[in-house]
Amino acid sequence: MQQNKPKLDIINMLLEDCIMAYPISSFVISIYKQYQQRGWLSKKQLQGLYGKASKINGVLPGRLAALESIIKKMPTREKSELPEIKPMFEKDEVTGKIIEEILSKYPQHKRVLFLKAKYDNNETLSSSDISELKKFKQVLK
Repeated sequence: MQQNKPKLDIINMLLEDCIMAYPISSFVISIYKQYQQRGWLSKKQLQGLYGKASKINGVLPGRLAALESIIKKMPTREKSELPEIKPMFEKDEVTGKIIEEILSKYPQHKRVLFLKAKYDNNETLSSSDISELKKFKQVLK
């Protein structure tokens, strides 16, 4: 039978070295507690630990190299860019031109004024409204 060799916990060793060097650092104490509870740290936390540990004189360079390799193995999470915001409703320019032509000749036409108000408020004009505008335009000719 093979015996499992106990693994060296490099992160825990570095955390303990940092606690000895910085006993009142809230960052080191916080990530030490998180590591004890969860058993892992995020990439950003490990980078912060590497920064703190590299400032300590008595830390073995092999431990720092091991931590650096652990950090490089971890995936880098990047947020994607937000998509462009498109308007919910795009105005039909042909319909707008028809409305303007009718109102240029008959500015007090109540039905066309009503449809223009709907058009200006970005409300959708039904197909019957558009066909009605086209009929008004044909009558004008």
